[in-house]
Amino acid sequence: MIGLEMIHAAYGRIQPVIRQTPLLSSPFLDEIAGRKVLIKPECLQHTGSFKFRGAYAALSAMDGATLKRGVIAYSSGNHAQGVALAARMLGGSAVIIMPADAPVSKIENTKALGAEVVLYDRATEDRDAIGATLSEARGLTLVKPFDDPQVIAGQASVGLEIATGCSIAEVEVLVPCGGGGLTSGIALALAEARPNWRVHPVEPEDFDDAARSLISGRREENIRRDGSICDAIITPSVGEITFPIMRTHCAAGIVVSEDEVLRAMAMAFARLKIVIEPGGAVALAAALFHGEALEGDTVIAVASGGNVDADMFARAVAG
Repeated sequence: MIGLEMIHAAYGRIQPVIRQTPLLSSPFLDEIAGRKVLIKPECLQHTGSFKFRGAYAALSAMDGATLKRGVIAYSSGNHAQGVALAARMLGGSAVIIMPADAPVSKIENTKALGAEVVLYDRATEDRDAIGATLSEARGLTLVKPFDDPQVIAGQASVGLEIATGCSIAEVEVLVPCGGGGLTSGIALALAEARPNWRVHPVEPEDFDDAARSLISGRREENIRRDGSICDAIITPSVGEITFPIMRTHCAAGIVVSEDEVLRAMAMAFARLKIVIEPGGAVALAAALFHGEALEGDTVIAVASGGNVDADMFARAVAG
């Protein structure tokens, strides 16, 4: 369903408007990890997250009439902002369903980008049902946060840029994983461009459905639906589209603790002068503190987003 032709077509549409983020490094982080660590800072992307790539790829593939009727999306904040900005840039409108416990900054930023925000309780309400009801009532087109071919193709552009920026023969690529859109997209891109590289999904403790799914061979679910500082990557399970891709192209998942996430956020700020949100820092945490799960001398960690409230960031840097 999602081939290299679709991936390169998506990149062609989004390349003029995205930021091509660099690969950063620090000898201090290399020493902690015991190997070379490169960081892909998608926290520097428009709206502070890689999600803008997939959102713009999906909306730019739509016809004008569809955009005019409007799109709807559900998100804890990063996909929300990506869709809101893409809709505004392409002349459409957006309705975003967001959990009421999402960081205030993400909710306010989504509104500031011109989207209508509908809040829900993620512990007791079904966002899919809410989205379906609104879509039918208003004639809106649903843009899923990860289980959408065009969204995945857009996220795959991160993998294309990583492959262009690093020519080392064997690399471990660590990717923050919620529903698997970024992970599966990167894995698809690198399967062709860098077949000797290994892509690992990384998740927080108690929300490790991707890691368990790769072990069992079927989509596992998280019992809990909330209660993690890594709100950006908390989903019930990996997607129906993303999981078969991950099962084919990904190595084992890695699970990190919240304490490791906070330490990684602090180190990224101290050594690289970048701000990473908790969900976006899980890959760096795995690179720094879970070297036993990795092979080879080089690791690339994707810092997938930087939309963090001031109180949470202060908690991280305070140690």
